[in-house]
Amino acid sequence: MTRFEFRLPDIGEGIAEAEIVAWHVKVGDTVSEDQQLADMMTDKATVEMESPVAGTVLELAGEVGDQVPIGSTLVVIETAGDAPAAAPIAPSAETVADVAPDNMPAETKADEVAEQVEAENPGVADAEGKTPAFEAAPAPPAIHVAAPPEPANPVLASPAVRQRATELGIDLSQVKVSEGDRIRHADLDAFLRYGGGQGYHAPHASRARDDEAIKVIGMRRRIAENMAAAKRHIPHFTYVDEIDVTVLEDVRADLNANRGGRPKLTMLPLLIVAICRSLPDFPMLNARYDDEAGVVTRSGRVHLGMATQTDAGLTVPVIRDAQDKNVWQLASEIGRLAEAARANKLKPDEMGGGTITVTSLGPLGGIATTPVINRPEVAIIGPNKIVERPVFRGDDIVRAKLMNLSISCDHRVVDGWDAASYVQLLKKYLETPVLLFAD
Repeated sequence: MTRFEFRLPDIGEGIAEAEIVAWHVKVGDTVSEDQQLADMMTDKATVEMESPVAGTVLELAGEVGDQVPIGSTLVVIETAGDAPAAAPIAPSAETVADVAPDNMPAETKADEVAEQVEAENPGVADAEGKTPAFEAAPAPPAIHVAAPPEPANPVLASPAVRQRATELGIDLSQVKVSEGDRIRHADLDAFLRYGGGQGYHAPHASRARDDEAIKVIGMRRRIAENMAAAKRHIPHFTYVDEIDVTVLEDVRADLNANRGGRPKLTMLPLLIVAICRSLPDFPMLNARYDDEAGVVTRSGRVHLGMATQTDAGLTVPVIRDAQDKNVWQLASEIGRLAEAARANKLKPDEMGGGTITVTSLGPLGGIATTPVINRPEVAIIGPNKIVERPVFRGDDIVRAKLMNLSISCDHRVVDGWDAASYVQLLKKYLETPVLLFAD
């Protein structure tokens, strides 16, 4: 028997430690080679750690929520053969980005770690002094199991949607699909909002509940750290203005009536087009501020962060090169990224690297918001709820659709005058929507 110490490998450039977010084994378990041991979260990604050997688990490094330094022992396994006493392995290439990863693909990171392991263990060589190539292990034989018969009208939905429906007590067969053939989170929202949610049982208002201590770990911890850092380092200010979107809403209705098979337009794609049109005149808003180096990088492209609420918390997938996309392409990308975020399937290059962010509460809206900047960006825009109110047009009183628009800026690099001037230009595009489609 040999005691094998599996040490936490370097799973990202500049990473000193990683958080245990899930154990998939416990002391005493028998594990096979390549079996998943734990999920480790860094500032960049959540990485699946797999066992390089088969054996029995003797020790685990800590509990969920604990931080483990790179290079320290994560799991101790008793093996039957002559395994090395301690050796790191490359993490699985299948990573799920959760906070703000860089643009390096997961496969590239895994390859770099493998190269580092090889460099640190030069004794692994053949007789000619050449390091042998790693060979992929043969795939296990396929096991064919007869699938249960499909229902006559199967309900299509992602695992995240199904879990949420279960928590809310919603029968998915009763939910109307708004587009395509899959039930989405927006369909659940509509089901609850418009009186279809008879299956939803809210807790009784007067029922007492026991106190519950919730450990802040994983994604919620990252959100807490990022928000605290943003408020601690950035002197925020927020400017709010009212925008008449009556004509824009008419244009949106006309576009949706003639969309064919394209995705239904919300206000967001039109707002993004207006943002991209107006940013070239205010390049300091489309920027990232490295406050340690004292350098502001003004971006020539709009990589737009889209704050998205998920069951695990707030994530910000990024629409790359938003300035090159039309409203239909933006609508499609918004839907795709939102669904991927809620299903925890965002790729590393779909997170991080944003130059400005939009955050919207959708139908909840609110009168005004004071959004927190997504550091190291310097501005974030928050559209609020559209409401109908009477307004004066000359001597006449007419019905208008009005929306308050909030923008929070980093006062170290953006002056209040510039923020207000930018919103005035943005307002011009939104109140005169023909400009959104003009060359």
